[in-house]
Amino acid sequence: MKIFEELKARGLLAQLTDEEEIRELINAGKATFYIGFDPTADSLHVGHFMALCLMKRLQDAGNKPIALIGGGTGMIGDPSGRSDMRNMMTKETIEHNCECFKKQMSRFIDFSEGKALLVNNADWLLDLNYVELLREVGVHFSVNRMLAAECYKQRMEKGLSFLEFNYMIMQSYDFLALYEKYGCNMQFGGDDQWSNMLGGTELIRRKLGKDAYAMTITLLLNSEGKKMGKTQKGAVWLDPNKTSPFEFYQYWRNVADDDVLKCIRMLTFLPLEEIEKMDGWEGSQLNEAKEILAYELTKLVHGEEEASRAKESARALFAGGAAENMPMTELASEDLTENAIDILTLLTKSGLVPSKSEARRAVEQGGVTVEGEKVNDIKTVYEKEALTGEGLILRRGKKNFRRVILK
Repeated sequence: MKIFEELKARGLLAQLTDEEEIRELINAGKATFYIGFDPTADSLHVGHFMALCLMKRLQDAGNKPIALIGGGTGMIGDPSGRSDMRNMMTKETIEHNCECFKKQMSRFIDFSEGKALLVNNADWLLDLNYVELLREVGVHFSVNRMLAAECYKQRMEKGLSFLEFNYMIMQSYDFLALYEKYGCNMQFGGDDQWSNMLGGTELIRRKLGKDAYAMTITLLLNSEGKKMGKTQKGAVWLDPNKTSPFEFYQYWRNVADDDVLKCIRMLTFLPLEEIEKMDGWEGSQLNEAKEILAYELTKLVHGEEEASRAKESARALFAGGAAENMPMTELASEDLTENAIDILTLLTKSGLVPSKSEARRAVEQGGVTVEGEKVNDIKTVYEKEALTGEGLILRRGKKNFRRVILK
């Protein structure tokens, strides 16, 4: 199966322009394509996972990826999928985040010997002359069409700043710049980016003529993939210092039954023939499928050794044992009151719940255990001595664990 057909079979492609040309280009390994990443944090998260995996698949098939870091667009902020304006970041913060992205992307993409490029749109966007931009680029955009775009429509009621209104023009200019500088003839993005991406394709063809060769593809469920990066405890990061390999493994081990095979198909590099055999799996077999998903993705991000350790630790926990690399929270003496700590504070400090009200609800519903024993009383207190040595193992629900130690 050729790469274009495989991407379709895995459910990765949604909307396309020029489908036949795209198929021929990708299958021949002649596409130079880009995907953009705005540096809104100092780490990529699992919402970026699908894009990174797609870039790897296409590169393995001979195509050339360009990873575009949004050092320039990050100073404006993408309004897509937002109910309010993003917080403004300093130039120093954006530059720091860009450097962090570069390191993480190298685990997925081979940047050696010109096989891929990593560029920052700050290199061309920050030097633009405003009047020149209006004359050379703005003339090709219809305000009426821009306001009809979904990314803007959903913000009109609450207010859309002029700053954000320019985001589509800036992203479109990115495609033009990459086309002219590096021969980039294709762009990929999430389904929430479709309007912005079409703007780039149309800008190239209007400015350079109808024969200009530029195409767009959106990734099916990529906007849903962004939601994958959020849990009640915050984002699931690719940086092991922000989300440990064990926590990363557990995140994928806990996906819903209805999503596990979809995730295996879209995100892992297991052969489709092997995945098709799992389609009829039910009951305990779905748990096996979740282990496969968690192991494969943890191996891809953190390496085989860490993936194996996370897998064994998870199995030890479910068997009622201890886990060597279980996520751990260290408490300070000032976290205790009269050399003791109550269960609600313990749960909150551990990060297993976001608030004491959530902790109270978890205890009252019978979803909390400490050292394997269910906690039924919200007034339960643990003395300082219990937190020394190996500490206490807390569990919320069936699959969320944390070791708490007094440092």
